[in-house]
Amino acid sequence: MAEGEKLIPINIEDQMKSAYIDYSMSVIVSRALPDVRDGLKPVHRRVLYGMYELGVMSNRAHKKSARIVGEVLGKYHPHGDSSVYDTMVRMAQEWSLRYLLVDGQGNFGSVDGDSPAAMRYTEARLKKISEEIMSDLDKETVDFQYNFDDTLQEPTVMPTRVPNLLVNGASGIAVGMATNMAPHNLTEVIDGTLAYIDNNDIEIDELMHHIKAPDFPTGGTIYGYEGVREAFKTGRGRVVVRAKTSFEEVDGRECIIVTEIPYQVNKADMIKKTADMVNEKKIDGIANIRDESDRNGMRIVYILKKDAVPNVVLNTLYKFTQLQSSFSVNNIALVNGRPQLLNLKEMIHYFVEHRHDVVVRRTQYELRKAEERAHILEGLIIASDNIDEVIAIIRGSKDGEEARAKLMERFNLSEIQARAIVEMRLRQLTGLEQDKLRAEYAEIMKLIAELKALLESKELRMELIKEELTEIKDKFGDDRRSQIEYAGGDVSIEDLIADENVVITISHAGYIKRTPLSEYKTQSRGGVGQKGVATRDADFLEHLFVATNHQYMLFFTQKGKCFWMRVYEIPEGSKTSKGRAIQNLINIENDDKVKAFICTQDLKNEEYINSHYVIMATKQGIVKKTSLEQYSRPRTNGIAAITIREDDELLEAKLTTGESQVLIAVKSGKLVRFEEGKTRPMGRSASGVRGITLADEKDEVIGMVSVNDMNSEILVVSENGYGKRSSLEDYRITNRGGKGVKTLSITDKTGALVSINNVTDADDLMIINKSGLTIRMKVSDLRVMGRATQGVRLINIKGNDSIAAVTKVMREEEAVEEAENEALEAGDENGINGIILPEGTDAEDLELGTEDTDETIE
Repeated sequence: MAEGEKLIPINIEDQMKSAYIDYSMSVIVSRALPDVRDGLKPVHRRVLYGMYELGVMSNRAHKKSARIVGEVLGKYHPHGDSSVYDTMVRMAQEWSLRYLLVDGQGNFGSVDGDSPAAMRYTEARLKKISEEIMSDLDKETVDFQYNFDDTLQEPTVMPTRVPNLLVNGASGIAVGMATNMAPHNLTEVIDGTLAYIDNNDIEIDELMHHIKAPDFPTGGTIYGYEGVREAFKTGRGRVVVRAKTSFEEVDGRECIIVTEIPYQVNKADMIKKTADMVNEKKIDGIANIRDESDRNGMRIVYILKKDAVPNVVLNTLYKFTQLQSSFSVNNIALVNGRPQLLNLKEMIHYFVEHRHDVVVRRTQYELRKAEERAHILEGLIIASDNIDEVIAIIRGSKDGEEARAKLMERFNLSEIQARAIVEMRLRQLTGLEQDKLRAEYAEIMKLIAELKALLESKELRMELIKEELTEIKDKFGDDRRSQIEYAGGDVSIEDLIADENVVITISHAGYIKRTPLSEYKTQSRGGVGQKGVATRDADFLEHLFVATNHQYMLFFTQKGKCFWMRVYEIPEGSKTSKGRAIQNLINIENDDKVKAFICTQDLKNEEYINSHYVIMATKQGIVKKTSLEQYSRPRTNGIAAITIREDDELLEAKLTTGESQVLIAVKSGKLVRFEEGKTRPMGRSASGVRGITLADEKDEVIGMVSVNDMNSEILVVSENGYGKRSSLEDYRITNRGGKGVKTLSITDKTGALVSINNVTDADDLMIINKSGLTIRMKVSDLRVMGRATQGVRLINIKGNDSIAAVTKVMREEEAVEEAENEALEAGDENGINGIILPEGTDAEDLELGTEDTDETIE
């Protein structure tokens, strides 16, 4: 041991504890966690400041990345060059940051995980928004600290005008803690911040009206809202993000098209892993996967096998691949140098506090500079008023020092004023320049008064902060990229979705959509209407319901299953859009088909569900009545509505109040009419009871009608184009299960019965032939006749053609009244002030379908 040295024995445990705590605090404070005020970690701050010092502003030429990295490394960041370059690259990647801070030129990597080019090849400069983050940096708005070798100064925080922490988020792993903060939409964040400034006691629920959810740079769909709510309220939460998908037909094959993927998902990896799972038979139904992404955007095509159900395959992809991923929010940031878990309101609070501090310090700096300038101007004005004497004093002095001393003594000036007079240029002696001096002095005194008022009033400072935030919003604000699917979670979201009136339309081919009622503009009677709905060839709109977003749609399939959907979950479309195929919205089996639709009110309202029933009829003449309460607990994969016997299928389902009369017609031309009360309510799994006895093995039920209005008229149509309109009274009430009474005299000429509807003069008929021909006619053109007659020829059938189906549709004027009445029955006290259902060609009419509309929306 050298002379003068001594050993101090210490406990290794204490030493390791102390050293590790020092190391962990260094990582926490100086590396891994962002500052709550500007949302930047030290490396981000140093890169931006290095670029600012280099002068690579958004309006100047790009500079080599290596030059920028060298500047940051040599002056501020004593770590490896890759840490600086990787940081700068990430700030220039549009799939990494919601609002880019660096404008990169060259290869900066890709969403497939490709590496960026080496820093010697790429170039960069600041984005305009970064200049706003560093605006007023030269006005003593923030504290500076010495760099690693104490030769230069760097800012400890940026005087940002942008709430960068919320807007761009952050992620980092420290020692013993980590942070993972989601990006948000700038427009929403600033709206929320303005609301907080107006009312510091605002609740987080109220802030959420402005800041709805995270907004990821890669878009996607936020599936479910509970995680978002949890994250906003506590600072921790799990946000589920799904890819944005659609269904398309490409070369005659059904395809799933993905145009946006969840945040931080590597596209190439995701496709490779999906392909591996398809090869290993873990995922069925996919024939091929193509990545058709190009410079215009992302497009991944999953080509499905012919027998695959798109919705089922998509749900499988969500379950097993990164088409659905979760973002675990953990809002930990440095507050006064200490890590803290923050909720939404706290993050806004600390940003506003910082912004206020910056405004105060900037105002103090500007006031000091203005007062210094005013002081010099006062001296210059004195000199210009006594210019001859000033010139004489200067000419009579042997040097500048003497001239300054004489001027200070003669005019009672300060040293600063005297120096300014001595250094004054000759051109300032002109009359114009003297006027300018006085104008500048008046202007600066006005500025001083404004700055002093600003320093004296917190209200004025807050107004200024609001103005600057609004300016940032106008410059950089944009629309949301990530859509929110509130229905994804288990959370009750009625308070988040307005209970507006909507029109639900279902086409003959099974395309469904909802349209805000406001799209159907009020027109006076006799208006020409508006362009109707676009449908596929040979398709037309068959069913129309007026409902509200909070109501429920029940779908019944021919195999006896019931699927359930909230009205707001039905895809929204304009009046002219086609809508989405129903089988793509519900998990229906491949060989099943939706046969009936019912629109109901709140299924959680016990009084309502216990006073309403669903009555069903099958092809083999079975009827079954079940309380609506049995359908109030839905499951994603549907529930059994009725047990269908072999060689049978569900045909119709109607919503009733228990006091209706039921009419069932069969192919052989017979019809039975009985009181609904004759059918006792049964459980969901029951098969039902006999409703009508079939004439023979070839006979089958062709339709069921339930009526409340005893003045109804019944229209029956046979397959060879004969039809007859009779009064309901013509059909006597019989017992359930009988053979029924004759409804149409069936002969070889008429063919078998194919359709039964209850109609009024207001209805039109849409007749669809097996050949695809559709013909529209008015019910009022048919006279009412006795029930035993053969009826009249409705249309001429050519060759071997026959009628496939007959649907009633409603003419425009009457549809207006019907919609108004239905809205009133649905509990809308104000009614609907006129809904114009468009007219035009058969395929473009917005039509009311076979449902008894006064019963389907109670």
